[in-house]
This record gives sequence, C-alpha cells and structure tokens, in this order.
Amino acid sequence: MKPAQGGAGARQRQRRRLAGLLAGLAALLVLGLAGLSLGSRSVPPGESLAAFWAFDPGNDLHLIVRGLRVPRTLLAMLAGAALGVAGALMQAITRNPLAEPGLLGINAGAAVAVLIGVTAFGLDRVEQYVWFGFAGAGLAGVAVFVLGRAQESGTDPVRLVLAGAGLSVVLGSLTGIILLNAPAEVYETFRHWGAGAVEGRGFGVLVALGLALLLGGAIAQVLAPGLNALALGRDLGQMLGVRPEVSWALACLAIMLLAGAATAAAGPIGLIGLVAPHLARLVTGPDYRWIVPYAALSGAALLLLADVLGRIVAPPAEIAAGIVAALLGGPFFIMAVRRFRLARP
Repeated sequence: MKPAQGGAGARQRQRRRLAGLLAGLAALLVLGLAGLSLGSRSVPPGESLAAFWAFDPGNDLHLIVRGLRVPRTLLAMLAGAALGVAGALMQAITRNPLAEPGLLGINAGAAVAVLIGVTAFGLDRVEQYVWFGFAGAGLAGVAVFVLGRAQESGTDPVRLVLAGAGLSVVLGSLTGIILLNAPAEVYETFRHWGAGAVEGRGFGVLVALGLALLLGGAIAQVLAPGLNALALGRDLGQMLGVRPEVSWALACLAIMLLAGAATAAAGPIGLIGLVAPHLARLVTGPDYRWIVPYAALSGAALLLLADVLGRIVAPPAEIAAGIVAALLGGPFFIMAVRRFRLARP
C-alpha cells in the first residue's frame, strides 16, 4: 500500500512541476508582450505582434519594437535567467540559502573589471566588456570562497555573507577611486551601465550572453544530480559517488560564466540570484534537477518585470531595472534573513 501511495505522490509532484513550468512560461510570454508594448511611447499589443508577422519598414511603431524593444526584452530575460541559475548554484555548493552573486561580491568584481577595461583599455562596446566581466566575477568568487572558507564551512551563512559584504565594500571603494580619476566620458558610460540598465544594447550582446547562458546552464543541469547528493552532506555525497572537488570546480566555472556575462551585459544587478531559486523551490521542492530550469525561468520573469515596472512608475522618465530589482528584492532579503536565522544565538 505504501509504495502505491509513494508512486501516486511522485506523479502528483511531477504534474505540479510541469504545470508550474507551463504557468511560468505563460507568465513570461505575457511579460514579454508587456516589454514590447510599454515604454515612453506605448505600442498597442496587436501592433507589437504585427511587427513580427507583418513588418512595415515605414511604420515607426514597428521600428521601435524590432529595433529597441526586442533586444531590450531579450536581454532582460537572458540576464535574469543567468543570474537565477548562478544563484541556485551558489546556494547549492555553499549550502547557504542567502548566497547569490550580488551579496557575495561576484557582481562587484565583474563591475570593477569592466571599469578597468573601459578606463585602461578604452573599451566602448558591451561585447568587449564580457571578457572582463568573466575575469572579475571569477576572481571575486574565488576571493569570497577563500575568505569565507566556504569549502570547509559552507553551511555557515554569517561567514560567507560577511566575506562577501567586506569584498563588496572594498571593490566599491576601488570603483569609486577609478571613477573619480577617470575622464568625464568614462563616468557617463559607467553611470548608465552601473545602474543595471537593459536598454540600448545591441544584438551582439545577446549572442555573447546567450552562449554563456547556454554553456553555464548546461553545466548546472549536468551537475544537478550531484548537487542533490551533496545537499545531504559532503561525506554522504562522496559515499553516493559524487566528487565534491570536481562539482565545486565546475559549479564555479558555471557561476563565473553566468554572473560575469550577465553583469557585463546589463550591469551589476543584485537580489535576482537570491529570490529566483527560492521561488523555484516553492514549486519544485529540493530537487536541483528542477530547481535549475525553474530558477532560470523565475530569474527571467523577475528581471523583465523589474524592467517593465521601471518604465511605467515615473513616465516619461525610466528607472533602471537594476534599481527596481533591488527595491523589490530588499524586503525578500530581510524576510529570508529572518526565516533562516542569519544571526547566531
């Protein structure tokens, strides 16, 4: 009787996960249509769709949709998905529910590296930023894990968050020093990028970010069964055939690709990587084979929602998606800290 009940429960969970995935995709499509239609100049939804099925080069609304809104919407989706998967990986390998690229200094490392690329090497295109973003994210991640001794005590949220906060302060100070001594045009370029904006990017950025998301997401999905085993503890994971060092190295590579590319393309955006995996777990439970795709979907929807809200809250001006994401994610972070009891008794 019990096995039959267990089988029924598994089928029910599977149906719930598939239903949640379909509902999430439908919500993302609705947000995508809103992203194409809303802005300083509104475009009727039917006209937005007509820009694809019956494109008229003489129609300025079609030109706005295809030339400006499509790359902006896709960038928000891809960057949000990358940050969501990166956050899920970080929470898995550190066994820390508060881990995410922004809180642990990964985004700040990518930001400093991009700024160095702009000031020292004269880079002026986002496609060129990506490589510096990769390097900065990777170095910052290694620094936080070493300072926080995450490999030894990843379950200690205090040590990791403090290490990340300390590194973020140092990198933020370094960013300020470089900016204060940089030419005015560098400041203007970085000011727009540093707010976490997704507008004004070309399709070349989407290609670079899409490739990073594809590779990093594939690594995360391959690692997912091993992450489930390591969630039971390092020793038990090894008994189940998982090699923690290999999982750590591959996960760090994926995080570097995902967070580095997202930050280089859209600027430093925090809290998406924290919120998306928790939203995923509400539907999927603790199985990382499902958390990874759900975190990608949740992250894409969250950042796109932040971008759409940023366009309509103070028209005709716009608020950068990174600022809106921080405003939305701040209360969630406080709730997470209280729920997981960050402070030790």
